[in-house]
Amino acid sequence: MKTKLYASVAAMALGTVAQADGHLAGQQITVAGPWLSPEAEIIAEIFSIFEEQTGASVSYVGSDSFEQQIMIDAESGSAPNVAVFPQPGLAADMARRGFLTPLADDTADWVRENYAAGQSWVDLGTYTDQNGEDQLFGMFFRVDLKSLVWFSPENFEDAGYEIPETMEELIALSDQIVEDGGTPWCIGLGSGAATGWPATDWVEDMMLRTQPPEAYDAWVTNELPFDSPEVINAIEQFGIFARNDDYVAGGSGAVATTDFRDSPRGLFDSPPQCYMHRQASFIPAFFPDGTEIGEDVDFFYFPAYEAEDLGAPVLGAGTLFAITNPTDGAQELVEFLRSPEAHEVWMSKGGFLTPHTGVDPDAFIDDTSRRLNDVLLNATTFRFDASDLMPGAVGAGSFWTGMVDYAGGADAADVAASIQSSWDAIQ
Repeated sequence: MKTKLYASVAAMALGTVAQADGHLAGQQITVAGPWLSPEAEIIAEIFSIFEEQTGASVSYVGSDSFEQQIMIDAESGSAPNVAVFPQPGLAADMARRGFLTPLADDTADWVRENYAAGQSWVDLGTYTDQNGEDQLFGMFFRVDLKSLVWFSPENFEDAGYEIPETMEELIALSDQIVEDGGTPWCIGLGSGAATGWPATDWVEDMMLRTQPPEAYDAWVTNELPFDSPEVINAIEQFGIFARNDDYVAGGSGAVATTDFRDSPRGLFDSPPQCYMHRQASFIPAFFPDGTEIGEDVDFFYFPAYEAEDLGAPVLGAGTLFAITNPTDGAQELVEFLRSPEAHEVWMSKGGFLTPHTGVDPDAFIDDTSRRLNDVLLNATTFRFDASDLMPGAVGAGSFWTGMVDYAGGADAADVAASIQSSWDAIQ
């Protein structure tokens, strides 16, 4: 009944867009984004529904250099009507420069009512305009998850372990595994020139589990300095797992040198080298060939501290639609993304998660996608990867290297101070 109610609300919000009345006949709407094949074909299929309903013609162009091209087009006055941003940082920059148009007035209320953790999605799509005023510029569509722990159901069953529902229980389970003679975690930070980034995800998840979202947002912009007690504590929370020789396969000294792509393999050894691996929804691509999710390996939500009472925060990423060259058709195209069917087309293809509470869960291509989406729908707060939103010299520089230093034994306060110094140097 709840699903039907949300669907009807979405249909009412769409108004004339939901009617195949051809009221936009002859109008050309251009869209640019980062999606190439096969994603480009999927979004074209979604746009074809809008074309049938309105009579408009929608043209999508994908580019692997989208972030550079969209700025060039905006500065030259030749931007597409709508742009698909892979993360909000660039969209926020363009909004401040006057290159984005606010979404329809009712969009924020609709998102709050129809997206799980709706206020989070309003926050993530709201930026200051060229006059310094906050406006909702972004409508999110297609989301990825990071707050996941992977494990072998068979190994858990054999040992009699249960899935923890709080961080306190997760730490207690880790201690129990050690007591039983096992190793709870496989952790690897190696990634070539990008070595260290997996640790930034751990710290970001810990910030969301020890601080309110407002503090997390302040950290991303450096209003909350990197060397503040709150951030140092989050780093040390990561250290509870990564700097405990008993907790990590190969000992803590192996964390920084183990490639992140190789690190989950210990789950599949017999006997297991480890029982758990924290990583995003993409990691099955690096599991052994033939691995069946739900049978050979499964996942659970990386839980929150019960004592902190911060709900169920989720870390991830996602794409957003914004208007870069306003027309009535451009506004209606973005409003069309409110409709469940726009989401359900991609849900049926795979590789798509959505916070939209009004979609039909049966539309997902498989049970794994459906259960991953449940993590998203149960979130009370959603935030983007902080390192992706920080200046490159920090988020893809000193933060990475600092986490490698910390995993190797450096003091958390010293590491945080060094990262803050790198931020000060670019301000």
